[in-house]
Amino acid sequence: MEVNKKETLRYLGYRGQEMDANLEALIDETSQELLNSIAPKSVHQEFSCSTEGDDVVHLGPLVIKSKHLAKNLKGCEYAVIFAATIGSSADTLIKRYSLTNLAKASVVQAAGAALIETFCDSLEDTIRENAAARELYLRPRFSPGYGDLPLELQRDIFRILECSKRIGLSLTDTCLMFPSKSVTAIIGLSPLQNNCHREKCTDCNNTECDYRTN
Repeated sequence: MEVNKKETLRYLGYRGQEMDANLEALIDETSQELLNSIAPKSVHQEFSCSTEGDDVVHLGPLVIKSKHLAKNLKGCEYAVIFAATIGSSADTLIKRYSLTNLAKASVVQAAGAALIETFCDSLEDTIRENAAARELYLRPRFSPGYGDLPLELQRDIFRILECSKRIGLSLTDTCLMFPSKSVTAIIGLSPLQNNCHREKCTDCNNTECDYRTN
């Protein structure tokens, strides 16, 4: 696994600007420090899935009210719920460098965000391979807090996947995760290919996509 430099720059707020040599060196140094200390872990489980009307999703034992998730999962008979983390090292480094080197703390924040996305992509590849053997295709992953999917769904995901016990995640009273570089998401499995190519909806220019939320 490696840190995606382009994504790191995006998280730093760069939008096509040139990266100077000092910043590149700082990203390289910070990325290596992160890669030497992370402890990636994940858990996932497949459930039956169906939609009711335009805003209700039946997902295993859960009944979820969300127009955006229902739109994303329409036509799916199954869906995977997953949780992933790269561990607490990014939080430790951010806290340390916030006291001594704010620029480096910002780069750790951005590189850590890019790294957990890379880890989620690799997990998604595994799910995709297993789905392909059953002639199923993946819908774009969808996380609590995105669109109208309530962040409070985290509590149900943590309970169902036993995230605290199995991969060491904890959840605050406001449904934020620790370690912070962690992700939970739902991925629909569909018999129809959607030609998404795994682009994030926030980055994708396909405004006609059936699964877009904005």
